[in-house]
Amino acid sequence: MSSTETLTADRILEATEEVLRRFGPSKATVVDVARVLGVSHGSVYRHFRTKAALREAVTARWLGRTEELLSEITEGPAGSAEEKLRAWLSRLFEAKRHKAGDDPELFATYAVLITEASGVVDEHLVVLVSQLTRIVEEGVRGGEFEAASPVSAAQAVFDATARFHDPVFAPEWRRPSIDDEFRAVCELLLRGLRA
Repeated sequence: MSSTETLTADRILEATEEVLRRFGPSKATVVDVARVLGVSHGSVYRHFRTKAALREAVTARWLGRTEELLSEITEGPAGSAEEKLRAWLSRLFEAKRHKAGDDPELFATYAVLITEASGVVDEHLVVLVSQLTRIVEEGVRGGEFEAASPVSAAQAVFDATARFHDPVFAPEWRRPSIDDEFRAVCELLLRGLRA
């Protein structure tokens, strides 16, 4: 890279992911990121004022990818609320399993970063539960679901499926029986929501 004018936040975040994958969260530095980009570390600091801000931004970007995938279902074409809820839960599980299995180094890195960026994680969880709430509300309006409080029902669904999306359970996602267990939990939750 020849000038800092072409340096963007997205390019910095991409380079940060590369550095994190290569060195892990404990050894990755802003100097390493700058080196990958061919700029001074001061150029990186012009976009992200601190190392913590950079790490929070890369974590938010990573979590945002999942939010975008799931919003395709929430915002997607008409279908039954039950179909949307089942698709949403399945896509969340698949996205998490995909991240853990396809790029284990980066997944492990993010597991560490998530503990540092609790505000970013809290915002992510709010987005996910909001998406679920929209689906439950849609089901209540359409007479498919019964819930005195769609917000509470959505939170309960999210909590009940934590085993299939919380990174702490990632080692279980490789078990041969996990898909059957996931389907059983989904069916139980859907039976509880049906009007």
